Amino acid sequence: MRLRPSSLSRSLVVGALALSTVLTATPAPPAIAVARPSQPLDQHASCFDAAVTGTVEEQRLDNGVANGPSVPAQILARSGFDKQVKLFSHLLCAAPNKLAARLVVRAQAEALWRTATHRAQHAQTAPALPATDDRGLYWARISMALALRQWQPSFGLSTADRAELIRSLEYASRGITSTRFSPGVRKILVTGFDPFTLDADIRIGNPSGANALSLDGQRWRVGSTTYEIQTVVFPVRYTDFDQNMVEDALAPHYRRGPQHADLVMTASQGRVGIFDLEVFNGRRRSVSSIGDNNNLWGGGTINAPVVSPSMPAGPEWLTTSLPTARMAQADVTPFRTRVNTSVLEIPAGQTLPVRQPLGPTPGSIASEGAGGGYLSNEVAYRNTLQRDLLDPLMPAGHLHVPVLQFDLANTTEITDPTYEANRDAIVRGAHAVLRRALS
Repeated sequence: MRLRPSSLSRSLVVGALALSTVLTATPAPPAIAVARPSQPLDQHASCFDAAVTGTVEEQRLDNGVANGPSVPAQILARSGFDKQVKLFSHLLCAAPNKLAARLVVRAQAEALWRTATHRAQHAQTAPALPATDDRGLYWARISMALALRQWQPSFGLSTADRAELIRSLEYASRGITSTRFSPGVRKILVTGFDPFTLDADIRIGNPSGANALSLDGQRWRVGSTTYEIQTVVFPVRYTDFDQNMVEDALAPHYRRGPQHADLVMTASQGRVGIFDLEVFNGRRRSVSSIGDNNNLWGGGTINAPVVSPSMPAGPEWLTTSLPTARMAQADVTPFRTRVNTSVLEIPAGQTLPVRQPLGPTPGSIASEGAGGGYLSNEVAYRNTLQRDLLDPLMPAGHLHVPVLQFDLANTTEITDPTYEANRDAIVRGAHAVLRRALS
């Protein structure tokens, strides 16, 4: 459900209100160490140990500028999410026990998601970053995860307790815990991804994530039918996929009941200048040129692709059930659309991969699906596998949106007119493609 501004304001303090019901008069814990100035943790918070090392992803919070605020800090400040990070750190320092901590983390993570989707659907005034900029949510979540990792509470907190809190932060701030459809409408679930390849350019966003934020809670009237859209944004991390985050997010909407969806479309950033409707999804990982956002590799190559250790049983290839021919007719100016059937397979009885423009041949091994051999292909496969296992008649599949690009002359600024126009055009095109699926 979309929040009105007044509801949004109330949501921002829900963690504080929940905490107030369990807080005692116990004084705040003593100071441990204050986070370094470049880190977007609240400088007045006193319960964080900056000597605790964050993940590779979290360590990028300091990246991007030799002097002055880091690129993530600039993005947080210009998107307004720095305020939520500060509130989160204050509430953590005030939490007197694990129950209070759980309340704070869940409430503030859900408020972060609601703030991001509300922001994405309402015009912003300069110098604030434009509405559909997805990067503020990403860096706020990373900042809050680092805060949880460095937090030194006054009470005992085991490694498992801390991991549970970080998982709660992840699920709630990605929309996974709030994909609740209203009764009496047709139900559409759309997903996107976090920014990635951040070591190549710390400034980048992901237009599939921007698209998801712009759609969450929207109601579309198509003909005589009302559709409600709920969205989720996935991490670019193999570990989360291995721990079945995709199934946790999607399976409830394939099962029969009031939350059963009518269409599920995963999405990611793909190729320059084109919307690809991916037809064939491969079961295996094969990308060896880049890692995930923690610089971990999937373990496979195109000659020796591998299956995720958590992948449910299923066939080597799965096929989209989205109305791709109709979706490809959408007006996505200045880009174009393509129904992509090309795959890379290791044919039955052979050892080397072969490109097959029209799809896989019987008995072959999936080296690359139409969407490649990275997590975008894997989310497509996991999605369509849930369809086959739980509701084979569900329209489900994957959309690759075009690559989001900066102006070639801009190598340092966090945004520019070309970048903004490019992202807005991609989001409009993604909306148009989805509308065609519903027509």
